[in-house]
Amino acid sequence: MKLKRWAGLVVFLYLLLLGLLVAPLAFICWVKWGGEPPSLRSELRFSELLDLYKEWGFWTWLGVLVAAQGLLLLVPLDLREKRLTPRVSVLVPMGTTAFLLANLFFAGLVSISVSIFSDKALDAIGLLGSLVVKNPASNRIFTSAGVTSSTFGDTFTFMMGFFQLLGLFWLIWAFLFYRAAKQDGPDALLHRGTRWLLRGSILELLVAVPSHVIVRNRSDCCAPVGTFWGIVTGLAVMMIAFGPGVFFLFADRVERLRPKTPQPRPETARPAG
Repeated sequence: MKLKRWAGLVVFLYLLLLGLLVAPLAFICWVKWGGEPPSLRSELRFSELLDLYKEWGFWTWLGVLVAAQGLLLLVPLDLREKRLTPRVSVLVPMGTTAFLLANLFFAGLVSISVSIFSDKALDAIGLLGSLVVKNPASNRIFTSAGVTSSTFGDTFTFMMGFFQLLGLFWLIWAFLFYRAAKQDGPDALLHRGTRWLLRGSILELLVAVPSHVIVRNRSDCCAPVGTFWGIVTGLAVMMIAFGPGVFFLFADRVERLRPKTPQPRPETARPAG
């Protein structure tokens, strides 16, 4: 139970660190050289940085990443304590790792696309979403859920396209990761998953950072937002990859230092007579 409290603390610290990181990172990503005399200045005002924390999309994205960090920590702990069946303990980390890999792949793809096609790349995602919104069957589902036609703005249609593509990439990475790790035990699976996430996040950042530099030197409207999301996603997943490794090193050390319960000695049979 003590290890579970430590795991909860790690998840809380991840939430705190990621929440506090976004605004300073946005400030840095919108720094521009200019003025008289020439100096580095950010194009975002302090009030605009605070507005990030008012967006529901930011808290949804943050909640999903924190939940992923929790699953990669708590499920292996439940396995050690014999609270989960082996099948569940393997499928949950597989699905979580595949979801994070899908985010990295999608973020890298968006970063490359906007650096080449500018805002038209994001318009293509919105066009894909409009196909769902205008479909009569999905329209009836939205209406029954209380989502009226006035809700179908550009943001809504963009998010529909975004979730379609993310879901597709999730299925692809789930298949690839399952094929690679289906013979792994839970511990080996966790090590493989964190290794893939760490390498994938480094590769994604090597794509997102130069792409952000390219779009920031143009007069693009929304493209820098796409590359900024790529940078933040790469850093967030990298921190997730470090979390289980550091925590389970600590957990193993706690187990080794814990005093062993002495086993009762078997009574020796006395000779008859």
